[in-house]
Amino acid sequence: MKILFISLGCDKNLVDSEVMLGLLTQKGYTLTNDENEADVIVVNTCCFIHDAKEESIETILEMAQYKENNLKALVVAGCLSERYKDEILKEIPEIDAVLGTTSYDSIVEAVDEALKGNGYAHYESIDYLPDNSKINRLVTTGNYMAYLKIAEGCNKNCSYCVIPKIRGRFRSVPMDELLTSARKLAESGITELVLVAQETTLYGQDITGEKELPKLLHELCQIKGIKWIRLLYAYPEEITEELIQTIKNEPKICHYIDMPIQHSEDEILARMGRRTSRADLEHIIGKLRMEIPDIIIRTTLITGFPGETKEQHEKLMEFVEKMKFDRLGVFTYSPEEDTKAAQFEQQIEEEVKEQRQAQIMELQQRISLEHTKSMVGKTIQVLIEGYLFDEDIYVGRSYMDAPKVDGCVFVQSEEEIVTGTYVYVRITQGQEYDLIGEVDYEFTE
Repeated sequence: MKILFISLGCDKNLVDSEVMLGLLTQKGYTLTNDENEADVIVVNTCCFIHDAKEESIETILEMAQYKENNLKALVVAGCLSERYKDEILKEIPEIDAVLGTTSYDSIVEAVDEALKGNGYAHYESIDYLPDNSKINRLVTTGNYMAYLKIAEGCNKNCSYCVIPKIRGRFRSVPMDELLTSARKLAESGITELVLVAQETTLYGQDITGEKELPKLLHELCQIKGIKWIRLLYAYPEEITEELIQTIKNEPKICHYIDMPIQHSEDEILARMGRRTSRADLEHIIGKLRMEIPDIIIRTTLITGFPGETKEQHEKLMEFVEKMKFDRLGVFTYSPEEDTKAAQFEQQIEEEVKEQRQAQIMELQQRISLEHTKSMVGKTIQVLIEGYLFDEDIYVGRSYMDAPKVDGCVFVQSEEEIVTGTYVYVRITQGQEYDLIGEVDYEFTE
């Protein structure tokens, strides 16, 4: 039996998908990329914002059409099926089986039952946490990089966010399970670990009462074969002095942090349910840059939040100009059902949201160009991820670039470079978001 697997949404969802792929292949199922030859199609869905929900529904309906050909079963997992568990089978009868967000370890049973023609729906408690350490994940991000999901769920309850309702309360993966998983990944050839969760900075607090991310990072650094460890989704109010010193002093930890702030103005932050002020943000950003001068700070913003005035938007622009974030993404506010913010008055027109988003991104493009041009003449380590035949150039990432969301380094080389290799590159040109360089054969650390 051949299975086509589609994973939508975030990197945390991708980890769940890779666990499901591992379970399916261990049971003898064969994978395919061809919809026409698939006996089973599994769609692991996202519904974080309206656009993601639409993409999930459109993908399910598109895949359902293959039932006119060879397709025998359509299985839907993840956030959409969790959020709309009472409606999804009724509204989309082409679906043969559904799994909630914490039920992905039942994927084999779901597929087996769907192929028998039995309707199947399985939902564990939203606070259940499967043990993935005993499962051989099928990593889909190459043989050199993998995401390590260190926690599930969230307790923040921001007014715009539906995640706690579909992913449950914050719960840390036990450290021994994470270390077992990380060692397996390293043994398979993985050299870069990217730590993810809804919020990485609270790791361990629900288990021991203490923030144990620094301890986890230290233990991961001891694993042979791991060269880079990258930290994503660190909430600013939870960044401790111990964490900063760990990033600073552990040589395997990339001097890079993804720190979502969403806005800069106190009134908007309060309405969002965030737990920081503009002064707090300026303090922690200043602290990070003082202690780790070459740190790359990535953040995300929401523009057009209900009640955001033109003046508050302009102050946000001033904040971005002042902070000069190395990496920045901007989302327009999306009113999500079952969230407090969707009921707020002073909802802003979509056109205004998009204008404000474009203004911030235009500003950020200039800031980013200044940063990339400042890199010209420097030599940096780059992880090679592929080769562009048409342009006769290699493409990779430095410590400054997280997978999928940041820029690239385009590398000219006189010799062939194997994907997954780390090379030193002298930067010769800076573009808006990308760097261009050539292998520096004379460089030694």
